[in-house]
Formats: sequence, C-alpha cells, structure tokens
Amino acid sequence: MEWKDTIIENLQWSDAIINREGKERVAAEIAAKMKDGDVIGMGSGSTVYVAALAMAERIKKEKLNVQVIPASMELSMTCTQLGIPQTTLWEKKPDWTFDGADEVDPEMSLIKGRGGAMFKEKLLIANSKETYIIVDQSKFVDRLGSKFPVPVEVFPNALLYVEERLRMLGATKVILRMAKGKDGPIFTENGNFVLDAWFDSIHSSMEKEIKKITGVIESGLFIGYNIKILSI
Repeated sequence: MEWKDTIIENLQWSDAIINREGKERVAAEIAAKMKDGDVIGMGSGSTVYVAALAMAERIKKEKLNVQVIPASMELSMTCTQLGIPQTTLWEKKPDWTFDGADEVDPEMSLIKGRGGAMFKEKLLIANSKETYIIVDQSKFVDRLGSKFPVPVEVFPNALLYVEERLRMLGATKVILRMAKGKDGPIFTENGNFVLDAWFDSIHSSMEKEIKKITGVIESGLFIGYNIKILSI
C-alpha cells in the first residue's frame, strides 16, 4: 500500500538558493559524471540539491542504474521525491562523492558543517575513491577559519566539557548554535548539538586534536583529504 501523501511530493528547498545559475552549471557537470552502476555519495546543502535535480533528469532520460547515499535527511527526502534510488553504507561503498564547502584554503583544506551533517559528510568522503567539492569564489580563503567558525558536533551531556577543551586548544569564542525555525538549539542528523568555535589559527593537526576530546562526535574541519575542487 502506498502513502496518499503530499508532503514529499511538494517538498521544496528550505531557503533561497544563492547563485543558482552558477550552481546549475556545475550540477550539469556532476550529472554528466554519472556512469551506469555508480554508487554516489551526496553531501548536503543547496548546491547538492541543485545537482540532485540534474541527476534525476539524466537518470530518468537515460534510464541509468545508479544509487546515491545522501548525508542528510533533507536530501534523502529530495531523492525520494525525485525518484533517485538510494542505498546505505551498510550495503554499498560510494564510487565517488560530491559536496559543497564553507571555506577552502590554498592547501584544499575545508570547513564544512553549516547544515549540521558533517559526520556523515566526512564518512562518505573517507569511503570514496574520489570527492568533488563544489564552491564559488567567495569560499576561497587565505586562512582557514577567517570567515566561518569550526562546527563541532557534541554529545549533549558533554557540552560544557567540550567547550572548556576547545578553549584550551585556542578557541577565542565558542557558542551553541541556535535554531531559526524552533526554540532552542539545532540538532544534527544524529541528534546532537553543534558548537561553533572560532580560532585565530588552525594548524594541520587541529582536526585530530578536536576529535580526541571526549564527547566530540565530529568536527567540520577536513584537512588532508583527497578532493577535487569544482569552482562555480
């Protein structure tokens, strides 16, 4: 029996899509990379959403046999709406992954996680042979952390301990990220809190040092990963 629903059918992106024309150009490039039999990791955010639209069109037109593993609930619902087949990391390993980023430095290290899905995004990237990061010129920075804080996913009971340890690592400001559409803090895809930590400098071992803190699930630092940048 099928649901007689309209929520998924009428699903729309939750916010205005900035630079949609540029994102659509790169989305077409992502869709063109698909090959029959591919398993593709999908990050989160509006750039990935626009790419999903282009992918769905090609899958339908050419009857491609591909599966995707989305990093967020929002993109998973979008794939259901668009008829893009999905799988999980329990079943398949991604051949390649694509995602966006908040910052990219000259060494191609990243800050990601404004959507609260950095744990699964990192899991997909770590499991992929190739990863494509889609960004516009505003995302390139000389110093990582110059525009955005480092998102840190935290088990709720560890909140204050993690704040203390982040300050010991040099964080100048640590704030609990609050939600816009509800009272109180936002929750990640895993039901945890996000602390946004500002640093004056981020060194090459910072990602590992943050991950060592008890109560930290993951951070939005991506340092030393095998990625290719696709610029809008």
